[in-house]
Amino acid sequence: MAATPVSQRSLFPFGGKAAASRPGSVEEMGFKAFNLMAMTGAGLPVPQGFVLTTGFARQAVSAAGCASAELRDALAEGIRHIERESGLGFGARRRPLLVSVRSGAPVSMPGMMETLLDVGVNDLTVDAIIRSTGNPRLAWDCYRRLVQGFAEVVHDCPANAFASRLEECMHACGAATPREIDFRSLAALTRDYLLLFEELTGTAFPQDPMLQLEQAAVAVVRSWQAEKAVSYRRAHNIGDSPGTAVTVQRMVFGNAGGMSGAGVAFSRDPSTGANELYMDFLFNAQGEDVVSGRHALTDEVPLEKLLPDTRREIEAIAATLEAAFGDAQEFEFTVEDGKLFMLQTRAAKRTPLAALRIAVDLVAAGLVDAAAALAQLQGIDLAAVEEVSLARPDKLQCLASAAPAGIGIAVGRLVLDVAAAERLVAAGDPVLLVRQETATADIAGIAVSAGILTALGGRTSHAAVVARQLGKVCLVGCRELVPDLDERRCRIAGHELAEGDWLCLDGNHGRIYAGRPEVVRTRPDELLRQVESWRRRLAAGTESDTTAVARAA
Repeated sequence: MAATPVSQRSLFPFGGKAAASRPGSVEEMGFKAFNLMAMTGAGLPVPQGFVLTTGFARQAVSAAGCASAELRDALAEGIRHIERESGLGFGARRRPLLVSVRSGAPVSMPGMMETLLDVGVNDLTVDAIIRSTGNPRLAWDCYRRLVQGFAEVVHDCPANAFASRLEECMHACGAATPREIDFRSLAALTRDYLLLFEELTGTAFPQDPMLQLEQAAVAVVRSWQAEKAVSYRRAHNIGDSPGTAVTVQRMVFGNAGGMSGAGVAFSRDPSTGANELYMDFLFNAQGEDVVSGRHALTDEVPLEKLLPDTRREIEAIAATLEAAFGDAQEFEFTVEDGKLFMLQTRAAKRTPLAALRIAVDLVAAGLVDAAAALAQLQGIDLAAVEEVSLARPDKLQCLASAAPAGIGIAVGRLVLDVAAAERLVAAGDPVLLVRQETATADIAGIAVSAGILTALGGRTSHAAVVARQLGKVCLVGCRELVPDLDERRCRIAGHELAEGDWLCLDGNHGRIYAGRPEVVRTRPDELLRQVESWRRRLAAGTESDTTAVARAA
């Protein structure tokens, strides 16, 4: 029996001829797919894909986590669209198609819901990828990533089981990072992962690409109710009703070699609001490597050193996005063999100070009018916006440095986990959360802390983005930091500190100090005067807000 055609209001394709034929609403498609379609319409390089709407996804997955026949039909129809537009085949023996499966809520919730990459690779297609690309390392790297991701996202398996096998593999082949593992070792690691998958889940890894896709889509829908997603919604007063769309997109490969990579960029500095590109990029990597917070990014070769034309293209795209959306943007991208692809854009999460400066600069540049800028500042307590610095930094002993991901000065008692943070805050003390890496699962600890310090991660990891939006001082990638959870202590460049000791994070300059130094607070008076002048003009009716209302909508 032929499959029933999916309702035109349930599935929206993008990329290729169908890209702009039926635009849906943000509520139907979620911000991710809505903005992907907008970027496609603007002529930016977006891989082909499709989105299943929030309402359809909510109804297509039962409370028990079972997929309906309608979901299977919709996924099959969407895959046919990608195959037609890309010339690739899902599960094919030649030129196989792999896809990503991502969440996409009508409200931005960075890192709070699940993503699965490389869906479609299996024992058959791994050889097909090698034949079509001549790159065995790419094929086996994708396969090992999918096996681990499938175990963690679909079956809720712990990441540490796979992490320990990865460490053993790196030690055995002499690799300092996963990116240095040779393809033979990756093939052996993947076979080890497949056995571990069966051991942890009690079932063999699914070899049917459509079954992989179905289970990935179900996991993405169910992640709306994950504890970290619920905690984030509570912290931001977001209701539980919207749910998430499911976005499926052709994979492009940042892990294809030395001229490939993945990055996250902000069109303006989200900490200070300065009009300059703010970017993390990791060569020979996939996007999750950048945003997960599990990888050190501070020693990475700058993109402009190896791919200067790509850097210039990204800068031009940042300007295009600001003009198209009327706001500073955060966007994710992949470079595959020197070719740039856009994977996502959204309004940049920013500190209150950055929001103020960006609003003033956007009006001055003519990108928005005063009414639109005031709309962007809604919900921000401008009376509380301040610039904070240390009173006498030259008199202090700096323990170590790290990459600043959230500006300001934070002084508090050192804590090593969420439970300790909540306990000391309840006792009335400010705390600084010190971790090997931060994950979005730490949202409760981030919310109650004055600042966050990590040994790994980059400025654009999901946890850093969340911390910055919450106005927290955040320093990441401190190589001299060694936390010890068992002993409830940490070492920073040879200095031993116990949980509860006072620590200071200077997010303005990326420095770490012991003790409780004095801080100085000043107000950004000139920026605030500009905002007040907009309000006076609008109240007097001397400036039209028609354009602003249309743009904000």
